[in-house]
Amino acid sequence: MSITKDKKYKQLFLGLLFDAIGMLSFAIPFIGEFSDIIWAPLSGWLMTRMYKGKVGQAAGVVTFIEEIIPGLDVIPTFTIMWFYTYVFKKSKKQTIQV
Repeated sequence: MSITKDKKYKQLFLGLLFDAIGMLSFAIPFIGEFSDIIWAPLSGWLMTRMYKGKVGQAAGVVTFIEEIIPGLDVIPTFTIMWFYTYVFKKSKKQTIQV
Protein backbone atom coordinates (compact mmCIF):
# COMPACT_ATOMS: atom_id res chain seq x y z
CA MET A 1 0.00 0.00 0.00
CA SER A 2 1.45 3.37 -0.94
CA ILE A 3 1.98 6.29 1.39
CA THR A 4 -0.77 8.22 -0.39
CA LYS A 5 -3.32 5.46 0.25
CA ASP A 6 -2.23 5.22 3.90
CA LYS A 7 -2.78 8.97 4.31
CA LYS A 8 -6.08 8.74 2.45
CA TYR A 9 -7.51 6.09 4.75
CA LYS A 10 -6.03 7.69 7.87
CA GLN A 11 -7.89 10.87 6.97
CA LEU A 12 -11.09 8.88 6.42
CA PHE A 13 -10.76 7.25 9.85
CA LEU A 14 -10.01 10.58 11.53
CA GLY A 15 -12.88 12.24 9.68
CA LEU A 16 -15.33 9.58 10.84
CA LEU A 17 -14.00 9.90 14.38
CA PHE A 18 -14.29 13.72 14.37
CA ASP A 19 -17.82 13.55 12.93
CA ALA A 20 -18.77 11.11 15.69
CA ILE A 21 -17.32 13.44 18.33
CA GLY A 22 -19.31 16.30 16.84
CA MET A 23 -22.51 14.26 17.06
CA LEU A 24 -21.93 13.37 20.72
CA SER A 25 -23.64 16.59 21.76
CA PHE A 26 -26.94 14.91 20.85
CA ALA A 27 -26.29 12.30 23.55
CA ILE A 28 -27.02 14.83 26.30
CA PRO A 29 -30.01 16.99 25.30
CA PHE A 30 -29.60 20.75 25.85
CA ILE A 31 -26.37 20.43 27.86
CA GLY A 32 -24.55 18.76 24.99
CA GLU A 33 -25.07 21.77 22.75
CA PHE A 34 -22.89 23.83 25.11
CA SER A 35 -20.00 21.48 24.35
CA ASP A 36 -20.12 22.84 20.80
CA ILE A 37 -18.66 26.10 22.12
CA ILE A 38 -15.41 24.18 22.61
CA TRP A 39 -15.77 21.69 19.75
CA ALA A 40 -16.68 24.18 16.97
CA PRO A 41 -13.38 26.10 16.90
CA LEU A 42 -11.39 22.92 17.51
CA SER A 43 -13.09 21.09 14.63
CA GLY A 44 -12.53 24.05 12.31
CA TRP A 45 -8.84 24.07 13.20
CA LEU A 46 -8.57 20.28 12.74
CA MET A 47 -10.13 20.57 9.29
CA THR A 48 -7.54 23.15 8.22
CA ARG A 49 -4.75 20.86 9.47
CA MET A 50 -6.11 17.83 7.63
CA TYR A 51 -6.75 19.59 4.31
CA LYS A 52 -4.27 22.27 3.29
CA GLY A 53 -4.79 25.37 1.19
CA LYS A 54 -7.83 27.46 0.51
CA VAL A 55 -10.09 24.42 0.22
CA GLY A 56 -9.10 23.35 3.74
CA GLN A 57 -9.62 26.87 5.08
CA ALA A 58 -13.07 27.08 3.51
CA ALA A 59 -13.94 23.64 4.89
CA GLY A 60 -12.71 24.77 8.32
CA VAL A 61 -15.10 27.73 8.26
CA VAL A 62 -17.99 25.52 7.13
CA THR A 63 -17.18 23.00 9.86
CA PHE A 64 -17.05 25.74 12.51
CA ILE A 65 -20.43 27.13 11.41
CA GLU A 66 -21.98 23.66 11.23
CA GLU A 67 -20.83 22.81 14.74
CA ILE A 68 -21.69 26.14 16.38
CA ILE A 69 -25.29 26.24 15.10
CA PRO A 70 -27.50 23.99 17.26
CA GLY A 71 -29.08 21.06 15.45
CA LEU A 72 -26.66 20.89 12.52
CA ASP A 73 -24.27 18.45 14.20
CA VAL A 74 -25.73 15.60 12.17
CA ILE A 75 -23.97 16.87 9.03
CA PRO A 76 -20.76 14.82 8.63
CA THR A 77 -18.56 17.64 7.30
CA PHE A 78 -15.26 15.78 7.77
CA THR A 79 -16.57 12.80 5.81
CA ILE A 80 -18.04 15.03 3.10
CA MET A 81 -14.68 16.77 2.76
CA TRP A 82 -12.93 13.41 2.45
CA PHE A 83 -15.30 12.38 -0.35
CA TYR A 84 -14.79 15.75 -2.05
CA THR A 85 -11.00 15.40 -1.86
CA TYR A 86 -10.56 11.74 -2.75
CA VAL A 87 -13.62 10.81 -4.82
CA PHE A 88 -15.30 13.78 -6.51
CA LYS A 89 -12.25 15.99 -7.06
CA LYS A 90 -10.31 12.98 -8.40
CA SER A 91 -13.16 12.09 -10.79
CA LYS A 92 -13.23 15.66 -12.06
CA LYS A 93 -9.48 15.57 -12.81
CA GLN A 94 -9.81 12.26 -14.64
CA THR A 95 -12.68 13.58 -16.76
CA ILE A 96 -10.69 16.65 -17.80
CA GLN A 97 -7.62 14.61 -18.74
CA VAL A 98 -9.56 12.28 -21.08
